[in-house]
Amino acid sequence: MSAGRWGGVPLAVRCVVAFAVLVFAYGTAVHVVQLLLPQFGPQLALPGWLTFYFTSLTVWDPLAALLLAARRVQGLVLGCAVLVTDAAANGYANYVLDPAAGVTPGRIGQAVITGLAVGLVALSPWLAPWFIGSRSRSGRPVQTRRRSWARARSSAQGDP
Repeated sequence: MSAGRWGGVPLAVRCVVAFAVLVFAYGTAVHVVQLLLPQFGPQLALPGWLTFYFTSLTVWDPLAALLLAARRVQGLVLGCAVLVTDAAANGYANYVLDPAAGVTPGRIGQAVITGLAVGLVALSPWLAPWFIGSRSRSGRPVQTRRRSWARARSSAQGDP
């Protein structure tokens, strides 16, 4: 994340986005390895639609990472969509299709993905104002808090 594109963005926002980019880079690597080396893929027989979805993550994960790193609001939206759908797909695979009882590595992975999805979705309103595409023309974040009724009324009447 270059200082020019990310200049003026708080360190906390940069760290959260950097972590998200690393998560999507890791996801990309995992899905590419599973695609190229099937012995590292799911050990279950998956329906065609689920196999297609997991294969498509070899495109969606790196795209989300690149858009987030480029500070595009589309990356934030795509990242949330990818994590939520990945958590749901893994939940289906691990709890509906997998006959194993108890804790399995797949269920642990699904819990981690679900936690990441909840975290990114929960942080999105805080992150969004710092992304290009959700900013005013001056480059400042769009005002996200509403003015109080009293302040709005006094401003309308010309009071300082």
